[in-house]
Amino acid sequence: MKMKKYMMDYELLWERITDYAKAAGRTTARPVLLLYYVLRSPETPSSDKMLIVAALSYLVLPVDLISAKRLPVIGWIDEAVSLVYAYKKVCRYVTPEIESEVDNILERWFPEGKYELIEE
Repeated sequence: MKMKKYMMDYELLWERITDYAKAAGRTTARPVLLLYYVLRSPETPSSDKMLIVAALSYLVLPVDLISAKRLPVIGWIDEAVSLVYAYKKVCRYVTPEIESEVDNILERWFPEGKYELIEE
């Protein structure tokens, strides 16, 4: 039996991740972006890529096991657990190049400029 190769729409996933990350903030966005770039890496085994796809899809798709609308704090736990599990499993594939790329993106999205308090 031949295995079919399934194509993934990385562009659509990137759009959804971008929307989520910009709304969630820099600290929350970093592991999500790291997972995305590990997913895109040719060094990452297929089994780990499937885990990343599952975690990122669960994060950006509107389906939830625990609704954040009904249970605001608890509703985010299932997403957090899936991301933490996936990240811990694949963090060994995070290269300095991936970290640099993610840091550059985060700096563009969330500039860490110097701000001055202006008194009136």
